[in-house]
Amino acid sequence: MRSSNPVFSRRGFSRDNGSAGFNAAPQAGGAAVGTAPGPVAGNPYADAPAANPYANNPYAQADVQYGVPQAPPTADRMTMDDVVTRTAGTLGTLIVFAALAWALLPVDEANLGKSYGIAIGAGLVAMVLGLVQSFKRKASPALILAYAALEGVFLGVVSNVVDTHIASGAAMQAVIGTMATFVAVLVAYRTGLIRVNRRFVGFVTAAAMGFVLLMAVNLLFSVFGGGDGLGFRSGGLGIAFGIIGIILGALFLALDFKQVEDGIRYGAPKQESWLAAFGLTLTLVWIYMEFLRLIAILQGND
Repeated sequence: MRSSNPVFSRRGFSRDNGSAGFNAAPQAGGAAVGTAPGPVAGNPYADAPAANPYANNPYAQADVQYGVPQAPPTADRMTMDDVVTRTAGTLGTLIVFAALAWALLPVDEANLGKSYGIAIGAGLVAMVLGLVQSFKRKASPALILAYAALEGVFLGVVSNVVDTHIASGAAMQAVIGTMATFVAVLVAYRTGLIRVNRRFVGFVTAAAMGFVLLMAVNLLFSVFGGGDGLGFRSGGLGIAFGIIGIILGALFLALDFKQVEDGIRYGAPKQESWLAAFGLTLTLVWIYMEFLRLIAILQGND
């Protein structure tokens, strides 16, 4: 399964990770599990498999059709409990290290430069570890937890800086906003208000690429020209782009939920739950940072 995360494009479930198919002996009056059955009445993809947005799912041995037998549950297959446990562990590691960084790396005038330097270094290393994991075929729990710890250090210091020097209470407001976004998207996804299909994926991916490109250009202008570059992170434009960033993060959450659902439905290996946790963590960090920036703009003096 391809990645849907706005930061890393090669994360996802893959057949090479050990899930090559789920063939079983045919039952009376039916096709074998893992083989393509005949057209199913009422299925819009039954007669046109090429139109199926999930036809390339590496765990589906046949086109996605209503009524197709699913892979039998086994001990080595990913379950929702696995995803929840790994995600809680990854986010828990991030939160613990963020709290430690907040407490142990002061951001007063005398120590701000040193603490911020440590945070930037931790953030860069975390980015490298994230990229390494995104290009690996299999999940590495140690790598994912190391990423979470270093990302936590970065977020802890940055949040403390914003909360202390720019907008008091911004960190807690950003946390509440991130949690509310997660719950809202989950409810919308489960109730069918958000339907993830090929058009949805294409739109979100294109929008995210454009957003990241604009932010990169703005960063370059700010580095070489000083100030806020093209102004995408301050004033009215900053507010608009902050809202867009949060919306994009919410849409990517829906894609992450779909990846988890498909991985469980088609019997992804249990180890793949670490990739699901990694992807959800990346998206939640994205949303948190966009909330933090937006609140800093709205409440700050600049």
